[in-house]
Amino acid sequence: MDKKYITSLLFCSVCLIWGTTWLAMEIAVDTIPPIFSTALRFLIASPILVILSKIFKQPLMFPKGKRKWTLLVAVFYFAIPFTLMIAGEMYISSGLASIIFANMPIAVMIMSTLFLGLRLTRQQFVGLLIAIISLYVILSNELGIGGDNLLIGSAALALAVIIHAVMYVMVQKNCKDIEVITYNALPSFIASILLLITSFAFEQVDVQSFSASSLIAVAYLGVFASVGGIVAYFKLGQVSTPFAASICFLIFPLVALALSAVTTGNIISEQSLYMLIPLLSGILLTKISPQKLSLKRLTLLAR
Repeated sequence: MDKKYITSLLFCSVCLIWGTTWLAMEIAVDTIPPIFSTALRFLIASPILVILSKIFKQPLMFPKGKRKWTLLVAVFYFAIPFTLMIAGEMYISSGLASIIFANMPIAVMIMSTLFLGLRLTRQQFVGLLIAIISLYVILSNELGIGGDNLLIGSAALALAVIIHAVMYVMVQKNCKDIEVITYNALPSFIASILLLITSFAFEQVDVQSFSASSLIAVAYLGVFASVGGIVAYFKLGQVSTPFAASICFLIFPLVALALSAVTTGNIISEQSLYMLIPLLSGILLTKISPQKLSLKRLTLLAR
């Protein structure tokens, strides 16, 4: 198959998987407690990732000297953030949750300036400012409509984004040579065990109350979101530029919003929808390199 079509197929796959993940989490948590459902998600995903590590000949264990990161990744990249995400969807719609999480590139950029000494260009700073202001307006508007429940859900999603961003930056600094499947396989299994123990300790788990739709949603999260999304995004990064891959963060919230509106009738306000334009534009501005902007200006001048 032509590389162009492979890239397009991978791009669409990532956007669809990430976009549908939020609705799946909303359905899963309808009858399954959030900690237990997250545990099941990773319990399903981890054996598949172990098999893939053998197929792609990637080590299962972290390299010597970095094995302490296995537990850190399990707890702070998988267990806590993903539980916060799905718990947050008990209070807010899948569409709004996806909008908050779409700001992950912004959070990573902020953490990179704090921990890695990244210096922002003027263009990135402007994009960062636009994105933050737009998100603030969206959340302020939605919280004014939804009240305390929306505040709890939004806070849970925001905390998940912050923890994820910090872990991403720390891993880039200390473990950037670790293969992607190695990074996911064993930590996700450890996370599932830790979450199962936590769930049995703090949640009332009534298996008989689990609906078929919630169980199917958890299975979808385990197989497609936790495995398919990882493999597709990794392959997309191999066959395209990092900028092209990052465009997925602009598309998947639109997919999630559309699905939420069609399936559950939940839709954000008209003002918030309009504010998506500057929000996504700000995120895009932080990802475009100054060289690309200069080239586009020269092209326009030449015309």
